Order: sequence, then C-alpha cells, then structure tokens
Amino acid sequence: MRIHGSSVVVALIAVLSGSIGLADQKADISGTWNLAQDMGSRQGMQTFVFKQQGERLTGTANNGNGDQKVTGTVKGDKAVFSFEATREGRTLKGTYHGTIESATKMTGTVDFTGSITGSGTWTANKK
Repeated sequence: MRIHGSSVVVALIAVLSGSIGLADQKADISGTWNLAQDMGSRQGMQTFVFKQQGERLTGTANNGNGDQKVTGTVKGDKAVFSFEATREGRTLKGTYHGTIESATKMTGTVDFTGSITGSGTWTANKK
C-alpha cells in the first residue's frame, strides 16, 4: 500500500482538528460533588452542589453545618469558586482554585481567610 504525502497531511489535519475541538469544549460542572480537603493537620469533607450557566457558577456548599451560598466561574478547564459563612459573629471565607480533570474529577488548592486561616489542597468527585 502506498501512502501519498497529501493523504498524510489531510489525515493529520483531521486528527488535529478533532483534538483542538475537544480542548475547546466548555466544561460543565453542574451537579453534586464530594470534596475532600487537606490542610495539613486539618482534613475535611464538604458537599458542593453547582449550577453552571456559561462561565457563571452558583450553588451551595455544606460541611454538616448548613448550606452556604457559592459563587464562581468556569473558564476552560479551570474553576474558581468561593463561599462565605458567618457563625457567632465570626466570618470565614473559602476560595477554591481548581482544574477540571474529567467530567467526574477536579483537583486544586483552597485558601481560608477570616476566623480560620490557612491553605491546602482538595480533590472532588462528582456523584
């Protein structure tokens, strides 16, 4: 079988176009996610329920102490979201920066400010 140079070029363009198309697809993380965070001496679990419309992200976070409002953005394979909670006059804000690795997995870093400060890493799996 003889392969012509132009056939190889056409096949290569078709493969690359398909790959580029997949990379350009918008991630949609809407749904329920179980998130495990590790801050060294403190580990925790939270459930996030996201609703995504375009790049806009809204939802709730719950670690067993009630729902907290979540807002954020999704751009390509990057998600940034945060919540703020006030209990007994003390405020806590958590900001999460993540990479969407697949339709069911995200990983990233978290920073807490306010009544609890610190940073760590997290992994989330979609239910």
